[in-house]
Amino acid sequence: MKKVLLKIDGMTCSACSSGLEKYLNKQDGIKQANVNLVMNNANIEYDEQKLTLEQVEKFIEKAGFTSLGIDTFEKESKKKGTEKYKLIAITIISLVILYISMAHMVGLPAIPFLNMMHHPVNYAIALLVLTVIVIILGKDILKSGYKNLIHKTPNMDTLVMIGVLSSFIYSIYGTIQILKGNTQYVENLYYESAAIVIFFIEIGRYIENKNKDKTKEALKQLMTITPNNATILKDGQEVKVTLDEIKKGDIVICKPGEKIAVDGEVVQGTTHINESFITGESVPVKREVGSKVIAGSINYEGTIQYRAEKIGKESTVSEIVKLVAQATSTKAPIAKIADKISGYFVPTVLVIAIIIFGIWLIISKDFSVAINIFVSILVVACPCSLGLATPLAIVIASGNASRKGILVKSSETLENAHKVKTICFDKTGTLTKGTLTVSRMYNYSNKDEKELLKDIASLENKSEHPIARAIVNKAQEDNIRLIDVKDFKAIPGFGIEGKTADEKHYLIGNKKLMLENNVELANSEDEQKLISDGNSILFVSLNKKLVALLGVSDVIKENVPQVITELKNKNIDVVMLTGDNEKTANVIANQIGITNVVANVTPKEKAETINKLKEKGLVMMCGDGINDSVSLVTANIGVSVSSGTDIARDSAQVVIINDNLERINDLLDISSKTVRNIKQNLFWAFFYNVCMIPIAAGILQPLGITLNPMIAAFSMTISSLTVVLNALRLRRK
Repeated sequence: MKKVLLKIDGMTCSACSSGLEKYLNKQDGIKQANVNLVMNNANIEYDEQKLTLEQVEKFIEKAGFTSLGIDTFEKESKKKGTEKYKLIAITIISLVILYISMAHMVGLPAIPFLNMMHHPVNYAIALLVLTVIVIILGKDILKSGYKNLIHKTPNMDTLVMIGVLSSFIYSIYGTIQILKGNTQYVENLYYESAAIVIFFIEIGRYIENKNKDKTKEALKQLMTITPNNATILKDGQEVKVTLDEIKKGDIVICKPGEKIAVDGEVVQGTTHINESFITGESVPVKREVGSKVIAGSINYEGTIQYRAEKIGKESTVSEIVKLVAQATSTKAPIAKIADKISGYFVPTVLVIAIIIFGIWLIISKDFSVAINIFVSILVVACPCSLGLATPLAIVIASGNASRKGILVKSSETLENAHKVKTICFDKTGTLTKGTLTVSRMYNYSNKDEKELLKDIASLENKSEHPIARAIVNKAQEDNIRLIDVKDFKAIPGFGIEGKTADEKHYLIGNKKLMLENNVELANSEDEQKLISDGNSILFVSLNKKLVALLGVSDVIKENVPQVITELKNKNIDVVMLTGDNEKTANVIANQIGITNVVANVTPKEKAETINKLKEKGLVMMCGDGINDSVSLVTANIGVSVSSGTDIARDSAQVVIINDNLERINDLLDISSKTVRNIKQNLFWAFFYNVCMIPIAAGILQPLGITLNPMIAAFSMTISSLTVVLNALRLRRK
């Protein structure tokens, strides 16, 4: 299966996006398609064995739209310039049409040779010519409406097309009658309705697109955050190169005030770097030999040299752009409901408009009255606001989250996060810093402590667990040279086993590992002392005999107690899930305010615990992503705490880049505000249609209140702008 994000041209409302999505999902070879109206793109997963990209793009064309290729979020300045000039032309001509047709109604002087009473032929021909120009300028709307009608996926443009052409064709009929001498038809010309409807649709769409572009600005800024050039060391000389010329392993030089060019690791120098654009933290962070640096961050102080590790599409910035784009191109459950409604909405409106047209034709016996009401219903019912309600809010919220260092991989996660009832935290590396140190070692063997540590560290060097790193670091501090080992095996949730070159068989891990392998345990006093001091304990057996206990200590992250308190204030149950022993876990839990501790559990048992907690409601699991993959997948929402350069954790739906658990509360707040905003948007969208369609249908006609097509187009534009402006309020939250 292959995933592509394609730029789509020609979508104007929710009926367009939902119709295209429905059409694509019916095609053999396409596993899933999500179409986003705000971003004007389609996230498509298809079977490469059955389809090529060209065939996928042909499906899009058959549905009445155009694929512009892979979406790179680059600016379409040329097209935007054309749209601007087109709108100016439509505005000027529409105002001229309005003046010619209505000046006399508001007391303005009529143009003498175009006076409808004295020169009806001139009047009719002038309006016909000017309206034809407006229709030609707004032909994209009519073409889109026609294509979607033919493909049986009628959309907003279909309603506009039928309405505009109905007014225009009836007006042409009136013009022909005037040319024949039946000048009374001059009162039944509706050229201005056809032109002004297109004018309001175009101006509304232009404003919508301007605001949609603002929501994409964060992505565009990220794509241009890295410098164009950098300095690398080549044969001992400093050489200026473009970003594309940098290769993995190159040594890059960054001086004060310059930006980091690519992701890498510092090999020389010390400095402070501003990473606020990616982590949301405004305080510069120290970077020294061994530290990771992220492309686009700004070097404040000293000159550093770093080894290029991630370039091009592998970089952190590229991953962020990819994940944010992925989130905005997925469908939230609430959006699927809106899409379903809009799919039935347009055909229903067409049927209602035809029925009402017939009723008014019978009641009034006046074709011009009936056609006016028919056009007003079609125009006022355009579901623009319905299509914008959800995706616009999701795009803005995703941008807000990414600026805080929170990457949400799907809009469904963004919608559901505020519903979470329980949050489970792994201990090591999540609640604690994960910078473990060996605080104490009890040696029960007849070997020298350094010799024993050499064997233990050599085996642990094969593991990626934080505790393993602590033991290896201890050996390096003691200048112990590691040796070759064999038959290494990691046992998730328990520890490791393996042999040294001279066939010594070691088991290193927790108490469960020892008991399952019938290792006799003694020295409980030493064990209790380590536990009471808050250490995690590592048991070491040699040939099934206990030979050592290692105490490994950690430091609680800043602000963790405050985060836990805030979560409790939101009536969320907080649980610590850890493979560590119960006493050590409780020592840490007491310090940070967690009362519900599930300790000494394997990854499988963690998942089982989460499944039980799911019975009470949605569960979020927060882990370091190293040994919590099963738990992260099992939870309704998996949150991975990242180091800042490794953000593509496949098992988590959310990645916190800056290692700051305060972002959990930020995520819940963003989710809550986003869902509230979406509901407000949908309310106004539905409220508008519920109120305006009956008025357009003439329900208030007995009171002398009518809604002509021009006012209908204006009110439809105002409805869309109301939704857009309400969604934009999320930026300030």
